[in-house]
Amino acid sequence: MSRRDEKKAELADRLAEQRARAELEARRPGAGSPRPEKAGRKGRVSRTERKEREKREKAGLGEGGGRQGGGGKTAASRPREPYVPPRGWYGAGGGRVGYLDPPTMWRATTVQACGMWPFAAGSGSPMTGVPLGQHLFTGATVCGDPLNWFTRARYISNPSLFMLGMPGLGKSTLVNRMLIGLSATGVVPLVLGDLKPDYADTVRALGGQVISIGRGRGGINVLDPGAMGAAAARIGGEAGEVLKAETHGRVLNMVAALITIVRGRPMDDHEQSVLSAVLHHLRERTPPGRTVLLPDVLRVLTEGPDRVRAVTLDRGDDARYRDAVDPLHRSLLGILDGPLGDTFASETSTRINPDAPAVCIDISGIGEADTQLTAAAMLAAWSDGLGTVAASHALADSGLEPRRWFFTVLDELWRPLRAASGIVDRIDALTRLNRSLGLGDAKITHTLKDAEALGSDADRAKARGFVERAGMVVCAGLPKAEMEDLGKVVGLSRREIELVSSWSSPPGWGVSGDHGEPPGRGRFLIKVGGRPGIPIKVAITDAERRLHNTNTRWTPNEEAVEQAVEQELAHTAAQVARAAQEGAYAMPGGPGEPGVPGFPGGPGAGAAAGRWSA
Repeated sequence: MSRRDEKKAELADRLAEQRARAELEARRPGAGSPRPEKAGRKGRVSRTERKEREKREKAGLGEGGGRQGGGGKTAASRPREPYVPPRGWYGAGGGRVGYLDPPTMWRATTVQACGMWPFAAGSGSPMTGVPLGQHLFTGATVCGDPLNWFTRARYISNPSLFMLGMPGLGKSTLVNRMLIGLSATGVVPLVLGDLKPDYADTVRALGGQVISIGRGRGGINVLDPGAMGAAAARIGGEAGEVLKAETHGRVLNMVAALITIVRGRPMDDHEQSVLSAVLHHLRERTPPGRTVLLPDVLRVLTEGPDRVRAVTLDRGDDARYRDAVDPLHRSLLGILDGPLGDTFASETSTRINPDAPAVCIDISGIGEADTQLTAAAMLAAWSDGLGTVAASHALADSGLEPRRWFFTVLDELWRPLRAASGIVDRIDALTRLNRSLGLGDAKITHTLKDAEALGSDADRAKARGFVERAGMVVCAGLPKAEMEDLGKVVGLSRREIELVSSWSSPPGWGVSGDHGEPPGRGRFLIKVGGRPGIPIKVAITDAERRLHNTNTRWTPNEEAVEQAVEQELAHTAAQVARAAQEGAYAMPGGPGEPGVPGFPGGPGAGAAAGRWSA
């Protein structure tokens, strides 16, 4: 409101106040008699009072407020309510306010608020995407996810999310809610390497596919073309040949990654040429319906066909050929007979179903200390999963299948990053190319210091780039020092740093029972570029709590406990029934003991017969 409008409002309030006072005076006894003028002001009337008298004269009212003339009831005789100006009485103690408080705002769907839609006012929190929770300060609903904010809202330029926070504050729970919401819109969630597992139960509830990998659980044949090979055969023609070539490159890179894990260093360039020639030789000579295995690669290296020998430049000398292929031969033997075991030596136990609504590759059966097998399983899972994504897009480009979008989840990022350097390169390529892959991703870790623990400066720089390129950065409770470092990358205000730092505090010492939660659990700050952060509070439902319990090893198995109690009760009841049939227990101090009532020949023997005690 401008100053001129405010003065007009003040003047109107003053006139209304004077009018109300005149009406109150008219209601008093003797109001019709003329009021005596104050001393020193005889004959002087203000301009406002003069205008008020002129209005009354034109309206036919007398001094006291009653209508002149006869007959009817005067205005003073009618009961009237005292007038209160809308902004309060003008003057000290009158309760006057310069501005009116805005009304409380509520949100509802068009079904809940039918007849009131379309709304005339907007809101400050985004409403596009999966419903995440409520704004921490306004209570408004906040929605969002990387795919919808990239495709529909255009808030971000890269469909990726990076989440940081201390353990136990609900990071995986928030991503699990995004996974459920995106699945309802037709997006296919892919959890390519569930380490705990956190998402297997959710994927099963969504009707998806859960594949277990580990020793004695299941394996992956890294030479299997999988969904890409089936799509290439279905497409045919030039596009099918292009997809076959891409399949060959993906298999070659996967075998090279396994060798890098076993050796601890990358392969030489001539070894990659030899391996490529071996794979081409096997593809050409393997009958349809049979897949190639790693033992087949060893067999070809031992035989030494002309196509493979030509790459080694042996010039017909067996010794030169053996010198060229023996290091590769030893590394492949290390994969089959070494720490990776038989996980990659046989057929794929369960292939990814391209039509599944969700897919989870569960590698939780691999031990924490088995870093090599963890890294190999992660790389194999990502290679197989991204191959399925590429096959789906190739079929959609050919008009054979509808277009599908995918959402990948990489939880506990610190663990695969430390397992092998090849995973850093794979994730780095994914964060740069996910727009062209039709793929959104969510990466979860604890702090930025997880990147500092990597082996080389190159890997550390790549890991730090994950946060810089993320379209959405979500922060749970973090220490203040960590927030200061994150603020240099994301751009956090001092208020945002203090807010998120307060969420990392533990619960008070007086908290007891099962309901004591840290103050920061379920609270997150969403940052997008240079925009102000959006603080939200997430409240999960009972269904989410059942499907996503990250503390299963600390949760009592209630079913097992109840079953054990029932078995014990049944066993006790059987003993009691058998004892009642057989007679008294032979217990110390009980019937049947010498010198006590009930013992044969003792006092009360007849009365104690058939009794028992326990």
